[in-house]
Amino acid sequence: QVQLVESGGGLVQPGGSLRLSCAASRSIFTIGTMGWYRQAPGQERDLVATITSGGSTASADSVKGRFTISRDNANNTVYLQMNSLKPEDTAVYYCYARVITSTTGYYRSWGQGTQVTVSS
Repeated sequence: QVQLVESGGGLVQPGGSLRLSCAASRSIFTIGTMGWYRQAPGQERDLVATITSGGSTASADSVKGRFTISRDNANNTVYLQMNSLKPEDTAVYYCYARVITSTTGYYRSWGQGTQVTVSS
């Protein structure tokens, strides 16, 4: 199993910035698309951003222009740079990685979650 370990969450004021990191353990399997979800209390888990192994990115409309996803393939690490944070960004952020196990199979591994709180 590929394990993902997240870090970088915390408390920040509105308009501030945070950078989340998520590192995947070494594996014989290839790591494909990586990304981030978030979940606020009482709400469903929503996709925030994704990035392919080739660097193609996509993000939710709610964070577009404020959040930037990037990755370091050498270390199988994905980042989420969050700028101009708003109170509605408050949530537990979960990273994920697509683990390619064969030419026809793959599964998704999840991080443990890290709390981001945006408040005055």
